[in-house]
Amino acid sequence: MTEHLTKDTFLNKVFNYEENKEWKYEGDKPAIIDFYADWCGPCKMVAPVLEELSEEYADKMTVYKIDTDAEQELAAVFGIQSIPSMLFIPVDDKPQMAVGALPKDSIKQAMKDVLSVE
Repeated sequence: MTEHLTKDTFLNKVFNYEENKEWKYEGDKPAIIDFYADWCGPCKMVAPVLEELSEEYADKMTVYKIDTDAEQELAAVFGIQSIPSMLFIPVDDKPQMAVGALPKDSIKQAMKDVLSVE
């Protein structure tokens, strides 16, 4: 199941950018964050794919969603220019951003390459 993040839950579960200048991931499992908006067509195509992956890999990783309209500060922190954008967050490394509506195979490849999840 994907989980929607607000600024508060983001600071607790992902990265407390108000206290840390350097990236420091707060989670214990790799994660994908989907930056989306309700009016965005390509976002609607990606959503069910991420939902499937979140269920398929529930014990290995977490999938979060951030509504860029509701959480403009979070979108600004990551410099989100276009949506959908996905942030792939490994546990012990810097996150990597992918922009655009990636097909399921590409997302799974990034999960393997960036998150070491397969």
